[in-house]
Amino acid sequence: MRITRVVGLVGCAILTGVAATVLVLELALRSLDGPAYVGVRQAEFWYFNWFIGLVFVPTIVAVAVLVVQARRAQSTERRAVVIALVLLLVASVVTVVVNGPINLEELGWNVQAPPADWARVRDRWLIAHAVRTVAIAVALGYLSVATLGRRTTSK
Repeated sequence: MRITRVVGLVGCAILTGVAATVLVLELALRSLDGPAYVGVRQAEFWYFNWFIGLVFVPTIVAVAVLVVQARRAQSTERRAVVIALVLLLVASVVTVVVNGPINLEELGWNVQAPPADWARVRDRWLIAHAVRTVAIAVALGYLSVATLGRRTTSK
């Protein structure tokens, strides 16, 4: 159970850091014109996707296992890990419904001539990313509470 806790907590911390960093980067990219923005988005796409997948899958699995273990043990941390799992699932849904499709759409854009509505699409992506960043950060908070609660009740 300790390794599961560490994987969930560290994975969620990494996801929070990456999501927050991307949020700041994307806010900075708002000052770019269409071709420059699309060029950066297309360049970053492959690097971020494999890395996020590599971290996200074991994180959500670990948190799901923590939920099952907490439920079986009727642990006081059960509520915190359930909320963390729900928040990670919310972030996943936002990714699948909004960010992922926009990422794929942007990959097909011509860097030299982005579509006329590129800024609207960019803003929609950014709002959805902010929502999932908050969800992941709050999930980290709940996982931290569960971990700290576990340590204090173990003494």
